[in-house]
Amino acid sequence: MPPAVVWFRRDLRLMDNPALLDGLAAGDGAAVALFVLDPKLWDKAGPVRRAYLLGSLRSLDTALGGHLVIRHGDPAVVVPEVAQHTSATSVHVAADFAPLGAARDDTVEQHLADRSIALVRTGSSYAVAPGRVTKSDGTPYRVYTPFQRAWLTHGWRAPAPAPATDCEWVVVDGDQLPVSPDLGGLHLPEVGEAAALDRWEAFVSSGALDRYSDGRNRPDLMGTSGLSAALRWGEIHPRTLLGELGDSKGHEVFRKELAWREFYADVLHHHPNSARHSLRPELADIEVDVGPDADTRFAAWAAGRTGYPFVDAGMRQLLAEGWMHNRLRMVTASFLVKDLHLDWTRGARHFMYWLRDGDLASNQHGWQWAAGTGTDAAPYFRVFNPVAQGLRFDPQGDYVRKYVPELGDVPGGGVHEPWLRKEGMPRDYPERIVDHAVEREEALARYSAVRASIGPLT
Repeated sequence: MPPAVVWFRRDLRLMDNPALLDGLAAGDGAAVALFVLDPKLWDKAGPVRRAYLLGSLRSLDTALGGHLVIRHGDPAVVVPEVAQHTSATSVHVAADFAPLGAARDDTVEQHLADRSIALVRTGSSYAVAPGRVTKSDGTPYRVYTPFQRAWLTHGWRAPAPAPATDCEWVVVDGDQLPVSPDLGGLHLPEVGEAAALDRWEAFVSSGALDRYSDGRNRPDLMGTSGLSAALRWGEIHPRTLLGELGDSKGHEVFRKELAWREFYADVLHHHPNSARHSLRPELADIEVDVGPDADTRFAAWAAGRTGYPFVDAGMRQLLAEGWMHNRLRMVTASFLVKDLHLDWTRGARHFMYWLRDGDLASNQHGWQWAAGTGTDAAPYFRVFNPVAQGLRFDPQGDYVRKYVPELGDVPGGGVHEPWLRKEGMPRDYPERIVDHAVEREEALARYSAVRASIGPLT
């Protein structure tokens, strides 16, 4: 019996991988483990995402005993070539529900069918595949809370078993992985399936999961799992995590956070245009600033030099680690769209370039949530106060001092208001580029100008 082809994409693991198990079963225990580096995606990725992917692929190759086949090129050409070369009659994948991924798979499926080879989709990157959870009338949800309730009621399968240890990985000619990009002073954490499972075990055993309902909002305490990149690349499946959750408050909140990821994927599946445009087109006429002054403010925001320490610490963490704590993602996004009055898509592009966990659905809809133009029942009047947010969620200033060394000598929570300290003010820390109180009123005025056309989301 010829081997099957297992085409890895966003499922770079061996455990809890139904598509892998199906491929091995179809090949009677033999399969080609294939990953295709598509120039259309590779060329658009920032250096951090490239470096993370390469590290994860090396980890997967090690787990496969050095038998991962790497090919460069258009999957519509490469995948049929590999399948035909090995006489495979099926190619096995986890279903991709993102707009470009789904379109790519449809094209590959047609090219395979021309050679009498089947593309078999088994499972996905989600506990509940996008499109499965709908309202009673069959229409999709656009508000999180009712989606989360329906998602919880729908439920999910138990984790899939591990593959057999005596399976045969068939090796065909492949290409070399690209050289990892130079990240300067940016350092990535350990990557790959084993690292993800270790990180989860440490998160649980340390008690951080039990404290998650409060700890997740404290960047100074790092009360999060640190698994967002592992989930994005499929080094661990959300079903694996859900299978170990109980009913305590911390576990409940963690489950709800996983539901946010699945909700945004579902929204993008039903509204693919929302990857580039606001889900609520009636808000497209909100006035945004453009021109040289707007570009200068954007550059200050991107560099972490706005004069607001909590915002600046978040933006500098992004540049230093290719990651940012979720509380800071909300605060920095709010600052860009409602204090600086810039288009949310500018910020979304910047995040996608730098984030190692950059996920199109979560990133784009997270930004629209902050901008008040997406999945939010009360979209326009939420404006985060960057000082109040810092004092509340970084009360001793430890997070700010870690990423904004100019303020290292400012004690305690005073680090969030350095401009009030007339003496000892660090000379190399910038003045505020805007006055939050003034810009908040301006943001509300701009939203009010289009408010008449805003109806509630259902």
